[in-house]
Amino acid sequence: MNLNYLYYFKVLAETEHYTHAATLLKITQPSLSHAIHCLEEELNAYLFEKQGRNIKLTKYGKIFYNYINEGLLQIEKGQSVLQSITSPKNGQIDLGFIYTLGARFVPQLLKSFLSIEENKHVHFSLNQGTTSQLIQGLKEEKYDIVLCSHVHNEKEIHFLPVVKENLVVIVPNNHLYANRKEIDLSLLKEEKFVYYSKSSGIRPLLDSLFEKVNIKPHIACEVEEDSAVMGLVGINYGIAIVPDIPLIDTFPIHKLKIINPSYERYIYLATMKNRYLPPAVHTFCNFLIQNATVNNIK
Repeated sequence: MNLNYLYYFKVLAETEHYTHAATLLKITQPSLSHAIHCLEEELNAYLFEKQGRNIKLTKYGKIFYNYINEGLLQIEKGQSVLQSITSPKNGQIDLGFIYTLGARFVPQLLKSFLSIEENKHVHFSLNQGTTSQLIQGLKEEKYDIVLCSHVHNEKEIHFLPVVKENLVVIVPNNHLYANRKEIDLSLLKEEKFVYYSKSSGIRPLLDSLFEKVNIKPHIACEVEEDSAVMGLVGINYGIAIVPDIPLIDTFPIHKLKIINPSYERYIYLATMKNRYLPPAVHTFCNFLIQNATVNNIK
């Protein structure tokens, strides 16, 4: 059914006058008559009937008008919402990010981005999760972009390193190594570890670090969220390797710099290849790349 014809019908139904309706629609009266005739043929019902020099809706026309009026209102609402979401200056960005970025990095990033005059009306929908959860959400279009660990064999996703994240060993304050500032992982062979779960993006890196020093870590338990790791370390449940984030200072634990083995830990901007991204998302990505690339998370 021709959408323009439905708009023509709506205007004619509200004016009940062909000449007036054609003027409002900026079309000729014959074009309007043809459109209504086509609708009536398609619906197999008369929508208007003559009343003196004017016309009026038939019983069937009134029924049709109620549905068309509501339908066109919904279409216009949808257009308005979509234009708002995809607007460069008033758009919405659905951003997902790993837990370690929630305390400082993402808030500071958004504060800086929104402090720019042309960005101040952009809206964000924010969600946290593990890397595997975020990647799945990205595929399902829950997120426009995510900040997460790199995942191998994800051919549909583009990963761009944007920020370096340091790792530290954390121990309880009464631990043997609590008076140290740095540590060689080869010294931790006999320790019990609070470890990140397999769904965490940091897990492959931790496994590789222990492989480098020929240690098979004794895993006391596995969790996926940073505060849980730190809380368990704080009660002497084990020690752990975690990102060096401000949250550490809120627990009764001590952190040690890793001096061996060497490593590189990056957070990546992940986007789906060949997927349309609204202008506001492009603007935010460019801002992120220009302001965060190769910097350390602090």
